[in-house]
Amino acid sequence: MPELDAEDEKLVTLARSARARTQAAEGAALRDTDGRTYAASTVDQPSFKLTALQAAVAAAVSSGAEGIEAAVVVSAEGLLKEASVHAVRDIAEEAPIYLADPSGKVLN
Repeated sequence: MPELDAEDEKLVTLARSARARTQAAEGAALRDTDGRTYAASTVDQPSFKLTALQAAVAAAVSSGAEGIEAAVVVSAEGLLKEASVHAVRDIAEEAPIYLADPSGKVLN
C-alpha cells in the first residue's frame, strides 16, 4: 500500500464523501494541475452510464482543467474499471490513480 501525502489523502476523503452522499457503487475525486479538486459518484441512468472517475474527469474538463495531478476511486469492488483509467489517461499519462476501499484504505 502506498503512503499518500496530505493532498492525496484529501482526495480519498472527497471520494468517500461523494460515494456516501449518493449511496453509489463508486466515488471518485481528482486534483487538476492548478490544484482544483473535483468529486463525483457513479452515474447510472437509463440513457447513459459513467464511472465515478469518468464523471469527475468530465467535471474537470468542462471546468477548463488542462491536466490531472492525481485521482482516487473508492469502491468495494477492489478493481479499477478500464473506462476510468482511460478517462484519466486521455489527459494525463503519468498521473497516479489510487484505488481505496469504502473505509478509505488505499489498495494500490
